[in-house]
Amino acid sequence: MKAIVYKDYAANIEIIEVEKPELQDSSVLVEVHAASINPIDNILRAGYLQQMLELRFPHIMGYDVSGTVVEVGKDVHIVKVGDEVFARPNQEDAGAIAEFARVQENELAIKPTNLSHIEAASVPLAGLTAWQALVTKGNIKRGDKVLIHAGSGGVGTLAIQIAKYFGAIVATTTSSKNTEFVKGLGADLIIDYTTQSFEDELSDYDLVIDMIGGDTLANSFKVLKKGGTLISIKGQDTEGLAKKYDVAFEWFFMAPDGAMLTELATLISEGAIKTVIDSVYPMEQASEAFDHLAEGRTKGKIVITIK
Repeated sequence: MKAIVYKDYAANIEIIEVEKPELQDSSVLVEVHAASINPIDNILRAGYLQQMLELRFPHIMGYDVSGTVVEVGKDVHIVKVGDEVFARPNQEDAGAIAEFARVQENELAIKPTNLSHIEAASVPLAGLTAWQALVTKGNIKRGDKVLIHAGSGGVGTLAIQIAKYFGAIVATTTSSKNTEFVKGLGADLIIDYTTQSFEDELSDYDLVIDMIGGDTLANSFKVLKKGGTLISIKGQDTEGLAKKYDVAFEWFFMAPDGAMLTELATLISEGAIKTVIDSVYPMEQASEAFDHLAEGRTKGKIVITIK
């Protein structure tokens, strides 16, 4: 099968022929229609996490998949051949930008019928990250004041909508050109990070979701009320600021979860959440897609079509 790979850390992105993934008893083989890309793809390729995640080369890229089930393992009971599914495969199975991908049954969900494969592929990693940050880790509840950084990005666009679904009052940071866009997603208060300092504008927040790290993470502690919570996917509290400000802090990696993805699929089917696609590239232009992602100015998700 054809797959998008790199053959060493920091190496060029290539399309090569590789073997199909071997089917496991609890897995399915998916013929991939579309796959979306995420910052973690570029981070891994650069070698920044090689002490934590050792890769085998050639490494097939991609963590978001949408496609059709073409084979099922003997212990698979919920889905069948022909079902259209979407998923964020685990690290061992990861490799979505290929003609076929292996996915464990407990990590997939049935694709909402009101979504194309392109739209569905944009959801899993970003949607699960947003859900786990807000719901699993942040224990969001109606009336909470929530700050979501990078509101126009892949995670941010979904996080705003999820927070509003739970009845939160949502502030977000973005640039002026995206003000109307994030307002349309439901944001109640918008901070233009190019002209405003969010820590000077906001106070007494219950929950902050950080996707940026660095000074943004450090300054986020200042806007929380005592007992509030800061959840980050980008940095650690290395300076002990949680203790200083009497708040809770957690840094986490998103975990694949088919049941949770099914909950998101229900909200999408009901129209409570909509997908946001920045751009679509054919498989042959995968390298250009990752260059675009590295610019850090996407609105929603970048998707690569396979079929």
